[in-house]
Amino acid sequence: MRPVLPIALALIVVMLPTAAPAEDEALALESVVHFEDFQNREPMVLELGSGDLLVTGFPRYPHEPARAPSLWRSRDRGETWSQVDVGSPADGAIGNSDVDLALAPDGTIYFATMGFNRSTSKGTHISIGVSRNDGETWTWTLLTDRELADRPWVEVAPDGTAHVIWNDDRGVHHVLSKDSGASWQTMPQVYTSGGSSHMALGPKGELAVRVTPIFASGNRFDGEAEFIAVSIDGGSTWSNHTPPGNRQWQPFGTGGLPRWVEPVAWDQSGALYYLWSEGNSIHLGKSDDRGANWKTWQVATESDIAFFPYLVATGSGELAATWFSAADGMSVRVAQIRMESGEPRVLLSAALPFESWAETEGTWQRDTAGEYAAVARLAAGDIAVVTPLQDPRADRMGFSFWRLGPPAE
Repeated sequence: MRPVLPIALALIVVMLPTAAPAEDEALALESVVHFEDFQNREPMVLELGSGDLLVTGFPRYPHEPARAPSLWRSRDRGETWSQVDVGSPADGAIGNSDVDLALAPDGTIYFATMGFNRSTSKGTHISIGVSRNDGETWTWTLLTDRELADRPWVEVAPDGTAHVIWNDDRGVHHVLSKDSGASWQTMPQVYTSGGSSHMALGPKGELAVRVTPIFASGNRFDGEAEFIAVSIDGGSTWSNHTPPGNRQWQPFGTGGLPRWVEPVAWDQSGALYYLWSEGNSIHLGKSDDRGANWKTWQVATESDIAFFPYLVATGSGELAATWFSAADGMSVRVAQIRMESGEPRVLLSAALPFESWAETEGTWQRDTAGEYAAVARLAAGDIAVVTPLQDPRADRMGFSFWRLGPPAE
C-alpha cells in the first residue's frame, strides 16, 4: 500500500523498435459487468477449479484497519456477484489494504491481506486466510504485526507449498507452508532492504521476487535495492540479477514515472518473464537461465505515458498483461502475448475506459485506485480483467469485470 498522490504526466521518452501487434487483429471485448457494492481499490481476481470466480479488493476508508477484508464470488462467469463470509475480526480476519489470492492444486484457497493506518501512512500487519472447502469457511493466521509491514503476495508451488512475501523497514520477508496453511515456516529474508514489488513461482517451484527501491509504504527508499531475486531451493538461498531495461527510481512523492508493482512471471517451460514501462513504451524481457541473461522487446507504445504494468503467464510461452495509459483521459490496455519462433506476437485490446474517478484540486479525473489492473486467463480460454469502479459523485462503488477474447474470424 502506498499513500495516494497525483500522477506526474510530463516525461521525455525515447522511441525504440517495437514487436508490433498482429496486423488487423486485436483482443475483442466480449462483455463488461459493473458490480456495485462498496469501494474496492486494487482488486484481484482468481478462478477456482469449479469455474467460480473470486474478486477481492479494499476500501480507502475507514482509517483504522480493524475490519474484515472483502471477498466476492460469481458462479455464472462474472455476470452476478455475492459477498463471501471470510470471518470476523474476532476470527483474525482483519485487513483494509493490499490483497492477493492463490489456489493450490488440492483446491486450498489462500487470501493474503494487510492492514494500513491511513492516519500515519504506515502498515500495521500482514495476515493470511486459508479455506480448504471452496471458500465456505476460513482460518486466519497473523504473519506479522510489525509497523510498516507492506505489500503481501501469495503463490503456490506445483507440490502444494504456499509461499508468502511482504516487506517492512527491514526488507523483504518470506514464509512458507507445506501443510495447507496449518502452520507457517519463517525462511531467510529475500533481502535486508527494498520492496516486495512482485513474486512468481515456476513449474519446478522456482521463485522469483522483484525487489525495488521504494518500500514500507513509501516511508523508505534504497536505490541499491533494484534487482530480481531468484531461488531454486524453495527460498533457502537467493541469487540477485540485474533486470533488463532502463528505469529511474525516486523517493515516493518526488515525481517521475509512477512505479510500484514491477511484475515477473514463469511460464510452464521454466522461462522467466519481466514486464516494465519506459515512458510511453511497454517492454518485455525473457530469460531462459533464471534471470542471468535476458532478451528484450518493446511490445507496445502509447501516445502518453504507460505505467503500472501487470503480467501473468498462461501457458508455455503464453502471457497476459495489462497497464494503464494516460492517453485520452486514462484507460487500461490489455495484451495477449505468445512467443512464436522466439519472438512475441502481441494482440492488444482497445483502450478500456474504466469508471474510477477522484477529485484533484476541484477537477474530477480518472484514478487508478491502485498500482495494477489484475488479469487472469480463464479455463474457457478468455482473459479476465478487474478494474475499480468508484464515482463518489454518483455514489457508485464496486468493481468492473471485463472479459476479452481473440479477434473474431
